[in-house]
Amino acid sequence: MSDSNKPQIKVLIADDHDLIRQGLKTIISYEPDLLVAGEARDGYEVLSLIGQYHPDVLLMDINMPGKNGIEVLKEIKGKHSTIKVVLLTVESDRRTILDAIEIGADGYVLKGSSTTELLEAIRCVYEDENYIDKSLVTLLFKKVSSSASQLKVISELSARDLEILTYLSKGMSNREIADTMYLSEKTIKNNMTRIFRIIDVRDRVQATLFALENQIENLYSKTHLE
Repeated sequence: MSDSNKPQIKVLIADDHDLIRQGLKTIISYEPDLLVAGEARDGYEVLSLIGQYHPDVLLMDINMPGKNGIEVLKEIKGKHSTIKVVLLTVESDRRTILDAIEIGADGYVLKGSSTTELLEAIRCVYEDENYIDKSLVTLLFKKVSSSASQLKVISELSARDLEILTYLSKGMSNREIADTMYLSEKTIKNNMTRIFRIIDVRDRVQATLFALENQIENLYSKTHLE
């Protein structure tokens, strides 16, 4: 962080493999704005350490022994809703990802992702910006046509709304969208809040899914050319 007065982001690492936990700990330890608050080896230990360390972000393997990541996620979101959860996995099963998003996962990262992407995910969710691994975008884009009700919702979106959703579906942050559109980040956030209300979604991840499923980028391209 550029502001040294800002508190460090406390991260709890949860993975049943010692080598992976150590690797994640090493990566995070090199970042001055991040702090490893603790380590957990199974789902039950995660729930125990949450109350002990009060982390800002939980970085957790989705396939944890004891209680798996989905079960732990559900319990955390029910009892500790302020804690941000980034799920890690070697798998890219669409149904599992959608289930995690529905429950309230704040981020989803493949274990093969770069260090840069992992750190970006932690910082994004801490700033209330959901994060989904860019390599998962194609996997999630399965639906090829919109329902009549969705078309009605889409018709309520302005050209600017379509542009913002297009950039969002590409994995861009609010700052990147603002810079691309030559607008302030506050303007983008305000527009995003209104868009979420129109398309009836809770967060950026669900908005991204909406944009992908309804081919918003193609629609924006056509509108932009007219």
